[in-house]
Amino acid sequence: MQNQRNLILAVVLCALLLFGWDSAVRYFYPHANKPVVAAASPAPAATNGAKPTREGGLMNEADRAAEVRDLKSALAAPGRIAIEAPGLKGSINPAGALLDDLVTVRHKNVELNGPERIFSPVGTPAEHYAQIGWDGQNVELPGPNTMWTAPAGAKLTPQTPVTLTWTSPAGLNFAITYQIDKDYMITADAKVANRGAAPVTVTPFVRPGRTKKTASLDTWNIHSGPFGAFDGKVSFAPNYSDIDEMPGTVQVNSGKTDWIGFTDIYWMSALIPGNPTASSNYRAIGGDLYQANMFYQPVAVAPGQSAGTNTRLFAGAKEGDVLSAYQKTGIANFSLAIDWGWFRWFEEPIFWLLKKLFSLAGNFGVAIILLTLIVRGIMFPIAQRQFASMAAMKAIQPKMKALQERYKDDKQKLQQETMALYKAEGVNPLGGCLPIFLQIPVFFALYKVLTLAVEMRHQPFVLWIKDLSAPDPAHILNLFGLLPFQVPGFLGIGVLAVLLGVTMWLQFKLNPASPDPVQQQVFGIMPWLMMFIMAPFAAGLLIYWITSNLLTIAQQKYLYARHPQMKAMVDKERADVAAAKKAGK
Repeated sequence: MQNQRNLILAVVLCALLLFGWDSAVRYFYPHANKPVVAAASPAPAATNGAKPTREGGLMNEADRAAEVRDLKSALAAPGRIAIEAPGLKGSINPAGALLDDLVTVRHKNVELNGPERIFSPVGTPAEHYAQIGWDGQNVELPGPNTMWTAPAGAKLTPQTPVTLTWTSPAGLNFAITYQIDKDYMITADAKVANRGAAPVTVTPFVRPGRTKKTASLDTWNIHSGPFGAFDGKVSFAPNYSDIDEMPGTVQVNSGKTDWIGFTDIYWMSALIPGNPTASSNYRAIGGDLYQANMFYQPVAVAPGQSAGTNTRLFAGAKEGDVLSAYQKTGIANFSLAIDWGWFRWFEEPIFWLLKKLFSLAGNFGVAIILLTLIVRGIMFPIAQRQFASMAAMKAIQPKMKALQERYKDDKQKLQQETMALYKAEGVNPLGGCLPIFLQIPVFFALYKVLTLAVEMRHQPFVLWIKDLSAPDPAHILNLFGLLPFQVPGFLGIGVLAVLLGVTMWLQFKLNPASPDPVQQQVFGIMPWLMMFIMAPFAAGLLIYWITSNLLTIAQQKYLYARHPQMKAMVDKERADVAAAKKAGK
């Protein structure tokens, strides 16, 4: 019975950790440096009305069709400068010198059977781009439609930077030199040289702009929208809807801008300023479109002089190793662009071990099973002590009952005598809880890894499990897709969820039976209740739990074989409970 209570406690604690911890932390410890509201008054942004999916992407069928058509037309325009690198491919638009065409080389869009698109040209339904420019008074400056010039046959690769130039009628020469590395970082050196007769003052700026139509689902524990790092602290605020509701639909970020941009669950675009005095804001410009603006200090450029800025743009997948490598180059807290939360110190090592196991097994599903074996193996000595503690508790039950009879009218005295009995017999009543408590952080860490890590995205296991980070797609109620109807979410019970319920039921069957009829009913219902609760979770998480249940069953059988007296006591208790239940009828 003690073991059963421990299991109930573990389930409750797991649920609290999974569903309540992040929300409680965000309530009591909100992120620092929340942006300050700036006054202005354009009309609020419109919404497209469609609920985003977990990974994001266009939801409206008309938008999807328009994206295919408009993208083809935009990329066919003459003069585009090709981008080819190990991490990214695409092109630069000479109109405005915009970075507006980027796809990842390493990650695939399964639905479209092609590379995952990060940037899409302005005017397309999936609009997402980066712009470098200058503001100023009484001076002609390049704009979003300015045609820039690049050398003939120019191609941006890690070995070949590309410089685009434009000269104003007043003799201002503007140049942007793009460089790209092997991953997802593009560096832009923007320079203005004054070849005219009069001094000018300009304010350099850089911005990523995007639509929220392609945004991933924004939930209580996974942020999708504007984000950044300010004064060394990462802020996952505000949401798109927050900006829409701001006076003037603008939020000014306080503190030093370390980096700023937009994030989805797996992808992000972020600007890293080369000058620590840069300021920034988020702005809604209407029609579901948003900008993350970063402004450098105004600079006066005298005739014959020049001035420049250096900005890095990250546009790609939030791969943990890549972000950590960039952080080591001096980008503050860049690895925290993945919102691991307060348990990062434990989740990242679990993910590291999982990747090491994957490098050995070649399959993340097998790696999860191996991880479970390692966890259970480490805790086996503790489980043996748990079993011994349970045996000791069983052995002193007659003495416990005698104390309960003797001090049934004096609760305080009963508690004192009970603790004295525990001490005299060397029994720890909480000894059985430790293995369960130790498993909870592993379970939660795996949940976060499967939820956040792009490395787990679309990772197959065997047979019908094509994505360990997604729920089991084989629903029993529609005969695994043979019947032509969509199963409602709360009834989406898959094979893995059934296996979870069955293995939990078998595990309960090995435990001592409870003499309390109410507890019997709870234990009888719990496996099937957990089957429904866990069905919507990632398949990889269910594989972990099923494997853990099977190992627990094997462990129980082994320990019963080593301690036949315990098995006899358990069998006798179950027989007594069954007899009492029968007599009660």
